[in-house]
Amino acid sequence: MSVTPDKVPPGGRSLTIGAVALMLMLCLTWGFNQIAIKLVLPEIPPYLQAMIRSSGALVVILLIAAVRGTKLFERDGSLPAGLLCGLMFGVEFVLIFHGLQYTSASRASVFLYTAPFFVAAGAYPFLGERLRAVQWAGLAVSFTGVAFAIGVPQPNVDAQVLMGDLMVVAGAALWAATTLCVKATRLGRCPPEKALGYQVAISIPVLGLAAWLAGETIPRMPGTLTLSLMAFQAIWVVGMTFMIWFSLVRVYSASKLSAFTFITPLIGVAGGYLILHDPLTPAFGVAAVLVIVGLYLVNKPAARAV
Repeated sequence: MSVTPDKVPPGGRSLTIGAVALMLMLCLTWGFNQIAIKLVLPEIPPYLQAMIRSSGALVVILLIAAVRGTKLFERDGSLPAGLLCGLMFGVEFVLIFHGLQYTSASRASVFLYTAPFFVAAGAYPFLGERLRAVQWAGLAVSFTGVAFAIGVPQPNVDAQVLMGDLMVVAGAALWAATTLCVKATRLGRCPPEKALGYQVAISIPVLGLAAWLAGETIPRMPGTLTLSLMAFQAIWVVGMTFMIWFSLVRVYSASKLSAFTFITPLIGVAGGYLILHDPLTPAFGVAAVLVIVGLYLVNKPAARAV
């Protein structure tokens, strides 16, 4: 029998093997998505790139909803939470992309994955989901692994770089807030197409305004590779994997799901080495072990009383 949000504990179920497999697939996709964004940037600037992929993803969501017979415009009391999540979703990407103009991609990757800490901090007051000390330790170990892999701290860090770091951290906080909002409000009872549809639809004008204010343009018709990567981002990354993510958030522990995202930057580093020929040091192996140990601690079952 399939699991529905009505049949799960307030904080969410513990992760099953199937949920872990889906999270690994999501992390693999999101890790390589960072590479796709970098490859597209020379032809499509960041805010326009994000707006175009949201527009394409909205079409995918509408098609999936039509095939499944999902009523997206039915009144169910989710509109206020949907508007809030959509605004946070759009501003999140504005902050991250703007922060990348001041800080390095490697530093941004580390600070973006402070999101699981924000989720864990908000999970108890909003979801009634309390982490044990060993699980907090697991989050810290995984984050240390990510920082170790990418090489933070770095020399020559000035006030401008720190400003970029803070923007990315703010984006991570909004990512966490969106996750908690979906879990704690009526959006948690909506079909995933509707929960994601709110966010994608509202992010389009937010990102479009940011692109206009930044004076972004696309001077010429992008090449075949760029168009293919944009289709990958719109159809698969935003249109499909984000929907899977919110489907999981509705049912399983938000804190434990978020902890798995620590794998994403490691995949990005490995992919950068294989595709972009970025340097890869032996420290990466140590970092991978730290992330795995941290995930084990986060998902370690509580000891039963004798």
